[in-house]
Amino acid sequence: MESTLEYLTASDWALIATKAERVAFRLGQEIITQGTPIEVVYIILHGSASVELGTPHSPIVLAALGQGEVCDEMAFLRKGIASATVVAKDMEVVADAIYVSDLRLLIETFPGFAARFFHSLATILAKRLQHASAELIRYR
Repeated sequence: MESTLEYLTASDWALIATKAERVAFRLGQEIITQGTPIEVVYIILHGSASVELGTPHSPIVLAALGQGEVCDEMAFLRKGIASATVVAKDMEVVADAIYVSDLRLLIETFPGFAARFFHSLATILAKRLQHASAELIRYR
């Protein structure tokens, strides 16, 4: 599986596997709900999902997520609440769920893992910012 957590090593993935729980979501099911406190970070293994921002009129789709992509990383970094809803877009979306407390323990215990994990998250966010900037320019 290709992942957006591109700097993690095989040993890092083995650490994550010790804490991850395999979960499945049905088409249309909310994986993450906007405005709720973060408890779990998800890594999509199979299927796709959309990141949607709730508005008074209708949701705005911000991004499409697929295999290897991470859900709830922004709330994880901010130790806050989910800023958007993530919805399953296939008949079944399978993901590894890692409790925030377990992920933080791995980060505190293994400094090399922490550096590679945060480097990967920084790269993900930089790519998303670049994409959002290009979209803004396109609609200008």
